[in-house]
Amino acid sequence: MMMLITFIFLIVGGKLIYLQVVKGRSLQAKALDQWTRDVPLRAVRGSICDCNGTELAGCNTTYTLYVRPNATFDKESTAEAIASVLNVEYEKVLEKVTKKGVSEVTVAKKLSKGQMTALIEKDVTGIYFSRDIERYYKYGNYLSQLLGFVNVDGEGQSGLEGYYNDYLKGQDGKELTQTDLVGRELNGEIAYLPATDGLNLNLTVDATIQFFAENAVNSALSEYSAKSANCVVMNAKTGAILAMAQAPSFDPNNLDRSDVNSLFAKMKLNAITSVYEPGSTFKILTTAIALDLGVVSEKDRFYCAGGKVVDGKRIRCWKSIGHGSQSFAEGVQNSCNCVFMELAERIGVERMYSYFEKFGLTRKTDIDFTGETSSILLKKDQVKTVDAARIGFGQAIAITPMQLIVATAAAVNGGKVVTPYLMQSVTDGNGRDVIRNYPAERGQILTENTSLTVRKLLKNVVSLGSGKLAGVAGYSIGGKTGTAQKYQNGAIASGKYVSSFIGFSTVEDPEYIVYFMVDEPVGYRYYGSLVAAPYVGQIFSKIFEYKQIKPTEALKTFTYREMPDLVGQTAGSAIKSVNALGVHSELTGTGGVVIAQYPQKGEIINEDSIVLIALSEE
Repeated sequence: MMMLITFIFLIVGGKLIYLQVVKGRSLQAKALDQWTRDVPLRAVRGSICDCNGTELAGCNTTYTLYVRPNATFDKESTAEAIASVLNVEYEKVLEKVTKKGVSEVTVAKKLSKGQMTALIEKDVTGIYFSRDIERYYKYGNYLSQLLGFVNVDGEGQSGLEGYYNDYLKGQDGKELTQTDLVGRELNGEIAYLPATDGLNLNLTVDATIQFFAENAVNSALSEYSAKSANCVVMNAKTGAILAMAQAPSFDPNNLDRSDVNSLFAKMKLNAITSVYEPGSTFKILTTAIALDLGVVSEKDRFYCAGGKVVDGKRIRCWKSIGHGSQSFAEGVQNSCNCVFMELAERIGVERMYSYFEKFGLTRKTDIDFTGETSSILLKKDQVKTVDAARIGFGQAIAITPMQLIVATAAAVNGGKVVTPYLMQSVTDGNGRDVIRNYPAERGQILTENTSLTVRKLLKNVVSLGSGKLAGVAGYSIGGKTGTAQKYQNGAIASGKYVSSFIGFSTVEDPEYIVYFMVDEPVGYRYYGSLVAAPYVGQIFSKIFEYKQIKPTEALKTFTYREMPDLVGQTAGSAIKSVNALGVHSELTGTGGVVIAQYPQKGEIINEDSIVLIALSEE
């Protein structure tokens, strides 16, 4: 008997030790959960601000009203107080207050602070409040792809909201009350586990420059009935993104979450997540590589007969009748494909790809944004001479606009590759820095002299060549137009183009670099010189005014003339007429007769105008 009793005591003692020591903490937690009712205290999500402190995304605070029927002693008085403050039907409130079989019931959401205070002053029992945080975006559909949005629980789902969610979200708290089995308060005491609000995100984006870009992309989208329009403004010296706009856009304040596929398509930021053939904008890099290697000089001469035979294949220049004899500087100004095919042959595949790696075309830019896409390059050992020739003028290669911007910045800022970035700092509620962003430079890849020559050549493109419409009177701007055909199912898509322009200012000391792209403009005016360049000029003009940058060049005196009628003339006759006006011309089509023109007959033009001559097809 003694042994049996001892054995039983050992079992009971062991069980007690197990429950008290091993399982003690978890059982205490379960008991606390049974004894208490909690009301969530939502953390306030951190604000997103531009570089000047302007709030771009913030939070509104509202309150949810709960009633615990078992803790409500005078249900009629409680229902009457709620109905009078919220201006709702008494019977419906009473139905909730007297509901049986539940510990608590939600009565109303999105109460203002004033309504909550008024109910508290009524001194009724059984009511509780939780704080709700509602995200809002101050400028609606501006910056929507960049900022992104949050889900119904306030968690970042896309854009910067998603990328920096861990900093922005904060930590929710709780309000705890001890209750009995049926939910009645035991002692009336309330314990708080306070919420920790999120940190604030300060961007490099300047809201004013962003507005310039947003207005431009929306205007371009409308003017050309395009698939999309995109713009990026970056500091060429540091990589700080000053604006990033895209149209069409959406309003994250009023999201339709019913169609997930449509929602995800809208939130793509093309400048970072999509690749395109860069077209003639890529000639900037070919120019820089050739100059840096010493395989070309400004005085070298080239001949364009409208095309060049490479590996037995004739590759056409955009100007089907050819540019004739020209210097290298004139070739850049004319954007002659034949010149850049020759440069590609002089550079060679091995050295070409070596520079691509230096420029960052073989890797992502590491911008602080989710979903950055990699470039599409032919494998070096598979590149034939004909492929290299096409790459030289921006075909047979696909890169993101951000890669192009970073590479172009290196070509004009003195030869240094920068890392693009959007986050300037993360700060606490008192404005103290928690994180300060200092993106590292990736190194010097070009000589200062090479960069200086590239800038001078690209200034001529704006002052004398196809980039005239990007010019601003009194200011030095350099840049390059681009017009790339699009492919569909492995073949050239008829009538589909990507029109672009990339420009920088000032030429002497580049600070601002602007990239503008219109995807699939409708009509025969699809050249980057006509579609994209004018918007870059508008943006630069507004930046100069906003930043109070004074002109550095003398204003030109123009001669104004009436545009003649070119329709029906031969190509040669039309070009001769345009040349006599002293303006730059663009050709589209390969036939010998003019079927359309821009500007139209009778319009007033000057030396900074660009004339488009549309020829019949052969």
